[in-house]
Amino acid sequence: MTTPVCTSASNAAAPVTQTLPYPSFSSYMRARQPVLLRTARSLTGNPSDAEDLLQTALTKTYVAWERIEDHRALDGYVRRALLNTRTSQWRKRKVDEFACDELPEPEPVPGGDDPAEQQALRDAMWRAITRLPARQRAMVVLRYYEDLSEVQTAEVLGVSVGTVKSAVSRALGKLREDPELGFVRS
Repeated sequence: MTTPVCTSASNAAAPVTQTLPYPSFSSYMRARQPVLLRTARSLTGNPSDAEDLLQTALTKTYVAWERIEDHRALDGYVRRALLNTRTSQWRKRKVDEFACDELPEPEPVPGGDDPAEQQALRDAMWRAITRLPARQRAMVVLRYYEDLSEVQTAEVLGVSVGTVKSAVSRALGKLREDPELGFVRS
């Protein structure tokens, strides 16, 4: 048996294998995301805020990935990032919110009706449109809900522009005569 003369040369010949529990950020994230999301939910109390918080903390972790020496302590690093980020959000929000004695009333919209009446009108109009024949309904929806021109509507439906004009005119006449829309005319 021969012994190597230079120990550093024999070590260089043998590949050094370092086994990290998470060789890449993406594998760490995939493995630990459910656990970290539960932690974020406990900090926020809201699932969507928790997802945003976790995403921010993981972004901070990704930026610092090369500087983190002990990858076995990644959960602690991310939890600290979660807590620090949540604290920063809480502080910012606290500064932006002011208590007042009176609730501010929204400015009235000029010419604006009651929102409930506007919704009732939209519902009545939609019910009236659904009672139109399918072809007329399609043309009215494309012209007035999708805001297409007569030419574009004709192209979409594969008909002439004159057909669109006459069908929309008949449909609008039926809508004017619809008894459910009578309260609008009065």
